[in-house]
Amino acid sequence: MQRRRTGTIAVVSALGMTAVLGGCGVTGASSEVTLKLVAADYGDSKANSSQRYWDDLVEEYEAEHPGVKIDVTVYSWNDIDRKVREMVDAGDPPDMAQIGAYSDYAAKDLLYRADDVLSIPVQAGFVSQLAAAGEVHGVQYGMPFASSTRVLFYNKSLFAKAGITPPTSWADLAADAEALKAEGVKYPYALPLGPEEAQAETMQWMLSGGGGYTDTVGTYGIDSPENVETFTWLKNELVDKDLTGPVAPAELNRADAFAAFANGDVGMLNGHPSLMKIAAKKGVKFGMVPTPGKGGESKSTLGVADWMTAFKKNGHREEVGDFLDFVYSDKNVLAFSREYDLLPVTSSASEAMSTAAEDKDLRPFLKELVLSELYPVGKTSWAEVSADIKKRIGQAVAPGGNPSAVLSQIQTTATRAESGE
Repeated sequence: MQRRRTGTIAVVSALGMTAVLGGCGVTGASSEVTLKLVAADYGDSKANSSQRYWDDLVEEYEAEHPGVKIDVTVYSWNDIDRKVREMVDAGDPPDMAQIGAYSDYAAKDLLYRADDVLSIPVQAGFVSQLAAAGEVHGVQYGMPFASSTRVLFYNKSLFAKAGITPPTSWADLAADAEALKAEGVKYPYALPLGPEEAQAETMQWMLSGGGGYTDTVGTYGIDSPENVETFTWLKNELVDKDLTGPVAPAELNRADAFAAFANGDVGMLNGHPSLMKIAAKKGVKFGMVPTPGKGGESKSTLGVADWMTAFKKNGHREEVGDFLDFVYSDKNVLAFSREYDLLPVTSSASEAMSTAAEDKDLRPFLKELVLSELYPVGKTSWAEVSADIKKRIGQAVAPGGNPSAVLSQIQTTATRAESGE
């Protein structure tokens, strides 16, 4: 399939580089086109709602493209995926949806390919790991919109009191947790394997042990020897030794773990950039280091991305492409990332962030992005597998639990779900 060919407008990006935006045939239309975009809210209050970001961006775009209107509706993350699914099921999908997953829509042939809508420079500009994660059977349908990685946060005050230094290996982490426990720290290491986001903590630990959800050819390997060893170590060396706090890991959700860290009750935990603001608001002095691994610093870490999709039903391929090229300009990518403490999804914006003084707090996460692995979101089975992980994985480290058996149960779910594609 050929990429779209349109006339172009050259504009100067925030880095002084020339970006190419499609233009001909859009503003000259005889009748106005309205594109509907449904997007997720990354803000935590009305003051910083994503609606404000989109309103400002759309105002600028419409001023330059009088023949096109962009109608943006923003929903919370609790509602966005359900709302879009309801629209699709009703036969009235939006032109664009910025959501958490894309592969099921791609499997039903409801989406434009990325190269149907994006100009060549824009599509080629995505961070490589993120672009690859947006592919189904080698074709990109999911366009990365926001990304994040994880690092180990630690409470500097609690570490100083215990006379310890940040860990670089599992053995270090266990020793630090013992020292924190001896000082009466409530959660020496917070291990959130509760249903809210257990799939994230699980993958972070699997990667640190040399495993992961899939093998090198993309086949599920959830019960691999590496993953069994990782969860056996977690159970024996942290949970069974009462180093993970008063709430059982299966009952501890990520939001509660973050809140406990902000209250000064947690020595260490895996966190993403939003934890910086949460902790700073409460006056917690914290540090960040790369994820400890089995024998030293982990060779890989968890990356997470959210996705922009373009639905085919309403047509307007040219207009959608023009607008998305504008959305992915360095200026707009950087503005969004800085507003919500997220990582840019384009290489040029990432490069700009890595050297800008205003972004120094995000550099530890940006550094990890090149080492990151993402969930297998290109598999339509992933939603079912992720749900099963959230349901079961906490049992692997529970008293009397059997890590190998639990991981085998999840692998059975994954194999069955995959064969049903």
